[in-house]
Amino acid sequence: MAETTPGKPGRVAAGRKRGGRKRAPAPVYGAIDLGTNNCRMLLAQRSGGGFQVVDAFSRVVRLGEGVASEGNLSQDAMDRAVEALKICASKIRRQNVIKYRSIATQACRMAGNGEAFLTRVQEETGLEFDLISPEEEARLAVHGCIDLLDPEKDAALVIDIGGGSTELSWVDLAEWRRRGGPESGGRPPMKSWTSAPVGVVTLSERFPEREDREAWYDEMKSYARRQIKTPRGARAMRELFDEGRGHLVGTSGTVTSMAGVHLRLPRYDRSRVDGLWMSGEEALAACARLRNLDVAGRAQEPTIGSDRAELVLAGCAIYEAVAEAWPADRLRVGDRGLREGMLLNLMRRPKKRRRRRKSSGESSGAET
Repeated sequence: MAETTPGKPGRVAAGRKRGGRKRAPAPVYGAIDLGTNNCRMLLAQRSGGGFQVVDAFSRVVRLGEGVASEGNLSQDAMDRAVEALKICASKIRRQNVIKYRSIATQACRMAGNGEAFLTRVQEETGLEFDLISPEEEARLAVHGCIDLLDPEKDAALVIDIGGGSTELSWVDLAEWRRRGGPESGGRPPMKSWTSAPVGVVTLSERFPEREDREAWYDEMKSYARRQIKTPRGARAMRELFDEGRGHLVGTSGTVTSMAGVHLRLPRYDRSRVDGLWMSGEEALAACARLRNLDVAGRAQEPTIGSDRAELVLAGCAIYEAVAEAWPADRLRVGDRGLREGMLLNLMRRPKKRRRRRKSSGESSGAET
């Protein structure tokens, strides 16, 4: 989907028109995802059926810090987010972005001052934000990882573990296959979805880490399990997972961290993580390895670092709660999510409507 490798030799020469004039540069599109923990942006140009990233930005802002207990976004958290968004706005202007979309998610949905904060953002940065629903958040996550779905399976469960909520989407791959699968250009049908009010920030704040790490971890997992409800539409897919005909897709920082630990990478490498297949046992083993480390030990893991050290175990607990409820022999890892889904939507070319042929008895509309 997203191409991040440099252009091939000859591309510049091929981009010149006859007469020596340079072809106009491809338009740049933008997507900003302001989540409970992170502020992320991608700027990209259309490339084939996907896109090529021209600039990116990511910063931990912890916008939702304390919102679950206080009910409002704190002044410090809002200030951190605004400063990050000023950088995003500057990059958008510098790249002459022709169209962009900015979204805010669970932290702003939960906070009593969430909409007032987005008004402040617009006044100070010029960026207009959409406060999206959990359903749209789930759909964007699915759209962003379409090419990670295995069309040979009959079902997939897309897991998006955020800072303040977790979105689960059940995808009917058998029906997608009947419709032509990836080659059809159509989206796979979402059978059902749910949003659980539990994420890495809110769960970590609710259960501060203790020395009896095993008991503490089990408490987090039990709480996450209670928060995650199975919607009626997903129950019909239970049999597919029980029979090994479904697989999991993880699109969050939690799952990419698990992948980095599994691969024992000396530094994070997106090219090795994005699209990685892990067995169910390998995913659980990565969680166990992290569970045996204290905060300082997790911070020393090259693919975790100090920013994620305090939150990653909460994410692992949520992942395990989901994986136990929906067992699958394989997990597909995606270093992507809402931004990719937004970019693909922005870049979508409108379908050409077929002109209806008129019968001999129809009037052409011309006066006689």
